Amino acid sequence: MNKIKISLDAMGGDNAPEIVVEGAAEAKVRYPDIEFIFFGNEKILDPLIKSKKNLFDMETIHTDEFIKPNDKPSNVIRRGANTSMALAIKSVKIKKSDAMVSAGNTGALMAFSKLFLKTISGINRPAIVACFPTKEGEVCMLDLGANIECDKNNLIQFALMGQAFAKIVIGIKNPRVGLLNVGEEEIKGFDYLRDASDSLKSLGKIINYCGYLEGDRITDGLVDVIVTDGFTGNIALKTAEGTASFFTNSLRESLKKSIFSKLGYFLAKKSLEGFRAHMDPRKYNGAVFLGLNGIAVKSHGGTDAFGFANAIGVAYDMAKYNFIEDLKKKLSITTKHLVL
Repeated sequence: MNKIKISLDAMGGDNAPEIVVEGAAEAKVRYPDIEFIFFGNEKILDPLIKSKKNLFDMETIHTDEFIKPNDKPSNVIRRGANTSMALAIKSVKIKKSDAMVSAGNTGALMAFSKLFLKTISGINRPAIVACFPTKEGEVCMLDLGANIECDKNNLIQFALMGQAFAKIVIGIKNPRVGLLNVGEEEIKGFDYLRDASDSLKSLGKIINYCGYLEGDRITDGLVDVIVTDGFTGNIALKTAEGTASFFTNSLRESLKKSIFSKLGYFLAKKSLEGFRAHMDPRKYNGAVFLGLNGIAVKSHGGTDAFGFANAIGVAYDMAKYNFIEDLKKKLSITTKHLVL
């Protein structure tokens, strides 16, 4: 059985390295054929790793250096070559590992990933993709902040990358793809959006394009992949996260107000627990920098072991099912039908 080897930036994240090791141990239970390389301070890491029976034979690469949450990407690129994050990405570059996961500084992770892994031929810019819940299951959206301004070609490439991601990570055979716009009518939106839409329609044999989608329909489950520029995508994601947090906190406080509300909670406990599980952000943890010649997954910095294990799961699936090679084939086919 071929092993899938994942490099971990053990010092990245609000609660590192404890949650990194705990998350790795949980992921190892889910995926017995996974192996890890931990990058970080071995004096701190070794006792934590040895405390987990299923991690006893995993490799540790020592470094005293790590990237802080507020470090500027421009500074760490110049002086951070020996940090735990940089070394983890380099291991993917030299094929020592199949993918890497970090809960550290997002800007630094993007900068290092682009520097070391480079973009796939046919991709102008990498994009950040992540999943979140809908009425029907889950949807993935890109770009979520890597590219503030985009053109037609970027959106087409994002659509192809998003479709490949949804197929492998979510497990959808023929993912439905939509463009986020200010309306569903053909005349709405910027020129580059309309041009991208026309081009995606012409690729009907390659991509299951479903047209425009408005912001209030994001969670309706009408599509499996939502494509947009990084500025709009990041605002949409943060708004959704903030709204979900506001709703769950308000509901929690409402259920504590009186004996009747507490009774109501008791009667509806099973349904509420199911709702909470579906909305749990840890379940959807693991954003990916798509379009690179290597797999780099960004975990939420403040997640716990369960959430970090899910981020590892995203990296595992992408490596196990040859995401990058599958994407390259789709890009090759696309260029024969459309000049980007």
